[in-house]
Amino acid sequence: MRRIGLARALSKLGYCSRSHAIELIRNGRVISNGKVCRDPEVTVSGNHDQIAVDGKIVEAQKKVYLMLNKPRGIVTTASDEKGRETVYAVLNGQTSKTALPWVAPIGRLDKASEGLLLLTNNSEWGARIAAPEMHLDKTYHVQIGIVASEDFIRTLIRGVKAKDANKTGEALRAKRVQHLREGEKNCWLEIVLDEGKNRQIRRMMEAMDVEVLQLVRVAIGPLKLGNLAKGQHRSLSPEEKRMLDRAIGRKSIEQLS
Repeated sequence: MRRIGLARALSKLGYCSRSHAIELIRNGRVISNGKVCRDPEVTVSGNHDQIAVDGKIVEAQKKVYLMLNKPRGIVTTASDEKGRETVYAVLNGQTSKTALPWVAPIGRLDKASEGLLLLTNNSEWGARIAAPEMHLDKTYHVQIGIVASEDFIRTLIRGVKAKDANKTGEALRAKRVQHLREGEKNCWLEIVLDEGKNRQIRRMMEAMDVEVLQLVRVAIGPLKLGNLAKGQHRSLSPEEKRMLDRAIGRKSIEQLS
């Protein structure tokens, strides 16, 4: 590992998030080469410098890549000021705390949304998967409170201006939309996004005065949720990890061309 900031080094070693590392360092709980360090930006080498937290040497963790079928009603944070259940409660409900190292969600699904969520202790890989400039497709199955017309679908692809956007705000667009099934007063759509904007589908529907009844993320790039039960998680297979690596690798090449 080249010389990098102490907070980043703790994150890169898979110990905790960078924001948590900054907090630990500023509280005097981190020792670098035998000395308490309170500067998160002081440079260290994970290969040559000894780092300890609360007196315990930090060793590089094995890289972990998980997929979780997030249930509706839980939040995608480490802790919640309102006391709401988080994805970590779901993970710890299935696995002993010693069985998994620290992992962080890649991106978010809001409380009312469900489906595929990735978690990892490889912070740099997670940042690449989540980076807006990667334009990695995210696929959602969305139930809405109307029967969508072809014109409605074309409008979603053409773009709508969110109600919370300022006067110069850009339009929110879907990359692809198709009907899945419909009833008398509602329907399911498959919506593919590659922009990665906060609560994008809900904001698009709100702009068109349409209620979202259910929102499920079913794929991230080539990785599909499949038959993973709600509330369950599993490790990515080596091939699934390679598929995602190839996807973001292709996106990087496209950005340079």
